[in-house]
Amino acid sequence: MVAKLLEKAVAGERLTPDEGLQLLQSHDLTAIGQAADAVTRRLHPGPIRTYNIDRNINYTNICTAVCHFCAFYRSPKDPTGWVLPREELLAKIEETVALGGDQILMQGGLHPDYDLDWYVQLLHDIKSRFPQVNVHGFSPPELHHFTKVFKLPIREVLIRLREAGLGSIPGGGAEILVDRVRREITRGKVMTDDWLNVMRVWHELGGRSTATMMFGHVETLAERIEHLERVRQLQDETGGFTAFICWTFQPDNTDMAHVVPAGSFEYLKTQAIARLYLDNVPSIQSSWVTQGLKIGQLALLFGANDMGSLMLEENVVAEAGTVHYLTLRQIRDAISELGYTPRQRDVHYRLIGEAQEQAALEANDRRDQAAPTLHQLA
Repeated sequence: MVAKLLEKAVAGERLTPDEGLQLLQSHDLTAIGQAADAVTRRLHPGPIRTYNIDRNINYTNICTAVCHFCAFYRSPKDPTGWVLPREELLAKIEETVALGGDQILMQGGLHPDYDLDWYVQLLHDIKSRFPQVNVHGFSPPELHHFTKVFKLPIREVLIRLREAGLGSIPGGGAEILVDRVRREITRGKVMTDDWLNVMRVWHELGGRSTATMMFGHVETLAERIEHLERVRQLQDETGGFTAFICWTFQPDNTDMAHVVPAGSFEYLKTQAIARLYLDNVPSIQSSWVTQGLKIGQLALLFGANDMGSLMLEENVVAEAGTVHYLTLRQIRDAISELGYTPRQRDVHYRLIGEAQEQAALEANDRRDQAAPTLHQLA
């Protein structure tokens, strides 16, 4: 039965939720991976596999939501809470640009105090100093939180932020898009329909975003498929998602540390099934940040066509005890070893110029030679 479902997906026919669940219940990782790879080769037939250079910048760790899976957030009254000084934030972007980056992923907690003008000024400060940098910022939980704090409809919030320089929206805070799961693992955070509506309105305004899934905690396999189905339905409606990224829950240092984490087998299987199920989402990113170099590389044979970001900085997953660092050379070598040509891309999956790519590679080589310990000791 599984073989017939895989043949169906490879042929470009849409899987039903029941069929997706049957695949998740299967343990035939090899067959599922081969089918996902065949779909990826059909959607991306050329010899290229991509990556980008950006930096995760958290502008605050203060958050009014209580997420049992998060080791990063601090309550508003916690003395260890912080807001990143503006000049420090801009210095991080300056270093990113010097290393060939053209994007920052900027997210924070649900801060209770700042008004809309504060966020508009933040974007203005970034774009006035670095007009070439795409701000991939403010996840749907943050943006929905803004509507409550500012007492404005989501469309107006998004228009104001876009005018100030917001370029695209990350898919953070999706976890599992099923309310039963969300109620169990978090309090005070956006629920499924509102998460999706933030993305819907952004797409209606002409914006682009990514979709994500954090799995391997309290969700059932059927709820994983329900998550994929909600993403697929919205993509049918708007076409605004550029990519899908999934990763396994990292339990260390969280209130859910008792959860046995999903392993590499489950990660590769789930990503491969996401590629088979999300027939309308163009790209799948590997999650080497949570899986490490070798599984991150193997993910390129299990449905991913993109290695994701060099990620010059990452704080949230690192707080949960998972710390993987790769150099740009390691990312490119991981792609080359599979017989593909590595190429740097932008947020819209357009290849950047080869001269710019080479300059970025040389800049990163100089950095890694000058201070190699961060990557070589990881």
